[in-house]
Amino acid sequence: MGGFVHSIIQVALIIRLPFCGPNVLDNYFCDITQVVRIACANTFPEELVMIFSSGLISVVCFIALLMSYAFLLAMLKKHSGSGESTNRAMSTCYSHITIVVLMFGPSIYIYARPFDSFSLDKVVSVFHTVIFPLLNPIIYTLRNKEVKTAMRKLINEYILCKEK
Repeated sequence: MGGFVHSIIQVALIIRLPFCGPNVLDNYFCDITQVVRIACANTFPEELVMIFSSGLISVVCFIALLMSYAFLLAMLKKHSGSGESTNRAMSTCYSHITIVVLMFGPSIYIYARPFDSFSLDKVVSVFHTVIFPLLNPIIYTLRNKEVKTAMRKLINEYILCKEK
């Protein structure tokens, strides 16, 4: 419901903007920041509302997730032995934190700043929309014991055989 309301507010802000120039977006995908940039009116109020809504949502969610993982890690260390289950739980937390940072970092860069164009924008947008979502399943797959064993066999077979 929150995502729907958030989207409706953004559409309502954009639908009343005048677009009179070349309607070509300077990016690889159509995003709210790109659409606001091609408007031929003063878009400062709309930008401000969008930065406070999208940027604030991104930053608050990121901080909340990091705080929850910090709490989890602190509790694991406090109540941990040197058991395998504790190591697995901590490993899971660290991989989750990696994904959270990889997903929220570019999101915060894109949405929590003015909609000015920077040279890094296209690179960040490609990483945010293509590279990091592809890394997510790879990171979780490499934690699987069977996949690790298969990778070790493959490396041993091809790398060690070539060296002999």
